[in-house]
Amino acid sequence: MSRSNYNPLESRRAFLAATSTFGAATWGCLAGTPHTNLLAQKAKPPSPNQQLGVGVIGLRYQGSVIAHKAAIYGNIVAVCDVDKHVRDQAKASFGSTPRAFENYEDLIARQDVDLITIGTPDHWHTKMVIDACRAGKDVYCEKPLTLTIDEGKKIRDVVQQTGRIVQVGSWQRSDHRFRQAVEMVRLGRIGKLKKVEVVLGKNVVGGPFDQRPIPTNLNWNLWQGQTPDVPYTQERSHYTFRWWYEYSGGQMTDWGAHHIDIAQWAIDSLPIEISGTAKFPAGQKYPEVTQGYNVAVDFDVTYKYANGVMMTVSDTGRNGIMFTGDAGRIFVNRGVLQGKPVEDLKANPLTRDDWKTYRFDNFDRPPRQGKLDAIVNHMGNFFDCVTARRQPISDIESQHRSVSTCHLGNIAMRLGRKLYWNPETESFKDDAQADELLSRQQRKGFEIA
Repeated sequence: MSRSNYNPLESRRAFLAATSTFGAATWGCLAGTPHTNLLAQKAKPPSPNQQLGVGVIGLRYQGSVIAHKAAIYGNIVAVCDVDKHVRDQAKASFGSTPRAFENYEDLIARQDVDLITIGTPDHWHTKMVIDACRAGKDVYCEKPLTLTIDEGKKIRDVVQQTGRIVQVGSWQRSDHRFRQAVEMVRLGRIGKLKKVEVVLGKNVVGGPFDQRPIPTNLNWNLWQGQTPDVPYTQERSHYTFRWWYEYSGGQMTDWGAHHIDIAQWAIDSLPIEISGTAKFPAGQKYPEVTQGYNVAVDFDVTYKYANGVMMTVSDTGRNGIMFTGDAGRIFVNRGVLQGKPVEDLKANPLTRDDWKTYRFDNFDRPPRQGKLDAIVNHMGNFFDCVTARRQPISDIESQHRSVSTCHLGNIAMRLGRKLYWNPETESFKDDAQADELLSRQQRKGFEIA
């Protein structure tokens, strides 16, 4: 896929001028100008001696996917993983060039690393992003961006202080279906937005699991990082870490970092009231450390936004997002964008007049097809924003706010009562108990500074 398939257009500037500060900031680098239309100028990756040096941290599953996407645009010079088997396989897959490291601090200290990708479990994201930015590196970090709301505030401060470019892997922002859904909602094609219904899917249930000897190829202490030091259980690591609250947030942050992000992008506001209910395994109340998966078995969350829109998030139903306005509704997921307002585009397409200058780029060419294409373009956006020193489509502010909404849902589930949130101060209103859940204790030696 050539990078010209993600060509920014002049319409982005009109979008930036037409939207609020929060909404506009999310488009960032996509606002091309005649002199800085980098994606159009670089239809092919530069020669190897011109490529940026990439360091890759975390190489299982999605970490491997984003590493290979980064290799399209940059030169992989270093790889890092706490699992030696994964590390060795990754090094072999990129040839003899990359140096391999167990500790990410050794990787980000290298002068030949210009930017890094982070594909580690969620609990490591914040510290690695902050350390990399302070080391002068730009960062592509997998979603969800953070483990807690306070972590997001720290990342935002560091990114502002260092001036680094950080793209979060919420690639649905680069997918034609989700982007068109957001465009239609914000352009009033379903009338005034009233309600948004998000379905994420069920959390995985399992356990108790047996403790096992730590594999000789795995640095379990380093894998755990800031989280509680517990005996090794195979199901805690690699892909299944997401079903433990110690390391992740279940579907609320896994799928939520995608779907809630898109929903909030369209809502163009922030939540002020949150209520949630959940049932936890074995009747426990939000356990922190157990011998089995401890994310909610069943959950349902309701949000009220400052502009009056109501959003529900559930684990039951058809995975995707339903937008309902006073003049129609549309549904979107990774397979479809449907509803009468979508059908009406044939007779009443989005035009130049919608933005006064030009349409969004996905309307003047055949739509991009499939997940792979979307991810390639999302990574391409990051590399071009690194070159242009502009904010990418999944910038820190929008992604901190989106995942904060996910965390607010988990906090509401834990407390089982309505919460009142102040999005300006990023604190709860007269609720010290809830405020305590904005952060987590960190294990000595792995604190986020």
